[in-house]
Parts: sequence; C-alpha cells; structure tokens
Amino acid sequence: MLALRHWAVRHARALGRVYEGFARLAPAFAPALRLLGRRRAEALLHPIERRAKRLLFDCRECGQCVLSATGMACPMNCPKTMRNGPCGGVRPDGRCEVRPDMRCVWVEATEGTKRIDGVERARPTPLLPAIDARRAGRSTWIEVVEGRRDPAFQAPVGERTTPEARQSALERACRAGEFVVTVEIAPPDSADPAPLLERAAVFAGLVDAINITDGAGGNCHMSSAAASAVLAANSFEAVYQIACRDRNRIAIQGDLLGAAALGVRNVLCLTGDDVSQGDHPQAKPVFDLDAVSLLHIARGMCDQGEFASGRKLQTAPDLFVGATANPFVPPFVDRVANLEKKIVAGARFIQTQFCFDVAMFEDFMAEVRRRGLHERAHLIVGVGTLSSAKALAWMAAHVPGVHVPAGMLERIARAPDQRSECRQVCLETIRALRGIEGVAGVHVMGHRNEDVLADVIRTAFPERTRAAAERCSPAKP
Repeated sequence: MLALRHWAVRHARALGRVYEGFARLAPAFAPALRLLGRRRAEALLHPIERRAKRLLFDCRECGQCVLSATGMACPMNCPKTMRNGPCGGVRPDGRCEVRPDMRCVWVEATEGTKRIDGVERARPTPLLPAIDARRAGRSTWIEVVEGRRDPAFQAPVGERTTPEARQSALERACRAGEFVVTVEIAPPDSADPAPLLERAAVFAGLVDAINITDGAGGNCHMSSAAASAVLAANSFEAVYQIACRDRNRIAIQGDLLGAAALGVRNVLCLTGDDVSQGDHPQAKPVFDLDAVSLLHIARGMCDQGEFASGRKLQTAPDLFVGATANPFVPPFVDRVANLEKKIVAGARFIQTQFCFDVAMFEDFMAEVRRRGLHERAHLIVGVGTLSSAKALAWMAAHVPGVHVPAGMLERIARAPDQRSECRQVCLETIRALRGIEGVAGVHVMGHRNEDVLADVIRTAFPERTRAAAERCSPAKP
C-alpha cells in the first residue's frame, strides 16, 4: 500500500491529467445520475471509488477528496490530519514528527504538486476548509459528476480595517515599521497568577509583546487564554497562542471571543505539537482544524463578524492575527509556499522557529522577497540562547522543528565559557537578522530563562533599555 502511495506521487503529473480528463467528461453522466437518484448512484459508484483510492492513495474516505490539489498525496494520511501544508515538526530526513517510520505526507504532496505544475519552486495549494465530519465515507466522484469538483474556499476579502484606536500595540508597532521585539513565556503550573506576573515584569518596557504558549510540547500548564488575559489585565501586551491539538472548532471560536472580551488583542494560530512527547501521552489529540483553517476562521470572525457556521456575531473581535513558519526543516525553501498560504488565509504577522542558521534563513528570505510576502505580513524571527552545547544538541534532537548547525555546536563546545558563548551567538544572530531585508523583528525564546533573555535584549537593543528606564523613573515635579 505504501509503495503504491509513493508511486502515485512520483507519477502525479500523469495521474493529474487522468483526473482532469475525468472531471471534464464526468458531468455528461449527470442526467443518468438524476435518473437513478443520488442514493442509488452512490451505492453503485462508491465501492469502485473506495477500492481504487485505497489501492493507489491509501484513501481514508474523508468524503472531500483533494488529491488533484495536493500532488496525489492524501493529506488525511497525516497523523495531524493537516489539509493545508506541513507542520513545523518535520524531521530533518523528511519523516513525520508523529510517525517517524513514514515520510511526511506534505513533503510528498509538495513534490507531487511540483511535478504536476512542472516547476522548481512549489506554489501554494488551494485553501482547503476544515474537514466536514458528516461526509466521511461518502463518494466524491458523485460531486465531480454534479460539477462540484473544487472544495477550496476563498481568503477573507480585503485588508484589516480596524481603526488605529482599536489596534493592538503590537499591530501599531508593526504598521509603523518599527523593528519589534517579542518574547515567549510558558504559563505557570499554578492557579496563582503571581509567578506569571513576576516573570513578565522582567520584560517591562523592553519588548513589544509577550507570547503565552499553549501546551507547548504537549505539556499541561495554565490555559493560554487565561494567562494572556492576566497579562492584559496588568498592562502587558499579550500574544495568545492557540493550538488546534486540544480543541475542536466550537471550543476554539469560543476561546477567541473570550480572550478578546478580556482584553487580549493578538492571537498566534498554531497546529500544535504531538501529544506523544508531552506529560499526557495517553491523551487523545483533536486536530479538528489546522493552522490555516484556524487563520481563516479567526479572520472571518474579525473581518466578517461571523462564526465558521455563518452565524453572525453580535460584536466582532478586534484581533491582530498571526501564524508561525519554520524555514529550517523539509521541504526547506519550498516552505515559502506554505507561508504564502497562511498569509492568503489571513496571517498579518509571522513568528518563526529558532533561527540558528542565518545562511539557510537568508535563502528562505530571498524567496519570500521574490514573492513579495514581506510586504503582506510582518516577519518576526525566532532567536534564543541556552546554557551549553549539550543543551542545544538536546533541543535539536528532541524539540520538533529545531535545527542547529554542527559548526555552531562545535564552536560553543570549544568555548571555555559555554553560557557566555551561547549568549554571544544569539547577539550575533540578532545583528545579522537586522540586516536582512524583510525582517520586521525578533522573537526571543528560552525556557524559564527570563533574566538571561532580558539581558540579551538590553545588550542588543540599548535604546529599549533607556526607554524602559524612562518609563520606570518617577515623574519630575
């Protein structure tokens, strides 16, 4: 079965032509379908379709087939059921984060779409809606006969029109062209918000916003929505990270409204890490949405004032909606196509995975600029520092999507003071990123390492140190 699945991707162009021919001819059978009746026609046609697709594509019978748009690789074979592109956890050899025994479905899909198009660089695949669970086990050939062959939806219309007075501070800084600095904090394992506020206070006046992670690594903490609201209530600019792993679309939309009602103005849409590496590996992952379909729903709520169901909201949220990107894992530069798709779906700012390889990132940014994506969204690049080469090597081996060049590990391992060398590498990376056209800022990360991160920010951005000091100094009489 797996061998035939790979064969289908290798022959995606020929199979794509077969499908195009079928799609042109199929509507001619619509009168016969009406004569038989849809139910009887599906009873005759579906067993043939099921056997053919299972044989060639390992079909999961979602009832919303998109093979012609995904390079003849079925996205439902992804353990996260991602229908709009790869997650950020693809392994360096192109294998799946969740199932390392198989290649990432979207690495295969990218290869297949390039074969169909006959191009060297991948294009964004059509924006696909979240799966409709009611259609599972139904025929899609019937849809083609009836002339409905494209399940793609369109992106939200137009740009954000939120008045400046209702924009978040982060959005205003991005729109003003400032080089922004954000930082990431994991919520506490506590019902008391005091530890969270103590850690956030380290960055007062130094950063434009503080990201609150949502069960990062599949580990349980205080909810991201609640922690973000706590920060907002205490005059911090919060970025509410929301992952698709743990909630369905009903819960996610409710959380977005709740966070907005509590003063949160920024949201970062993620698919989420697999649960198997976290502290609840026995938990059931949800993945009702992926990051792209979540982006589309969030923008629909903000711009059109509607739930995903089409029901109108009484008051739409004002949210600066963002997404993530990882240029450092397969399919590498072709991930620009997925970035473009997220921007089309509604992302207005992008935060990346840790950047330890500036040369690789420059290649990625060259393609970003060629497509003009840096003019359509604000790219904030992840940076960070750890304590030693051993800690960096562990993170590269165990945190999905992190890439650390061997030369960097060797340099830090040789240093007499590895902690200081890690800090110096981070500062050099920030300096290099500031010189790359299209980079709008840096996102500083390091697990429960707030004092070190604040020191890095003060050193890299002395003007922020002065501004923070001025804000904290008592007013002159």
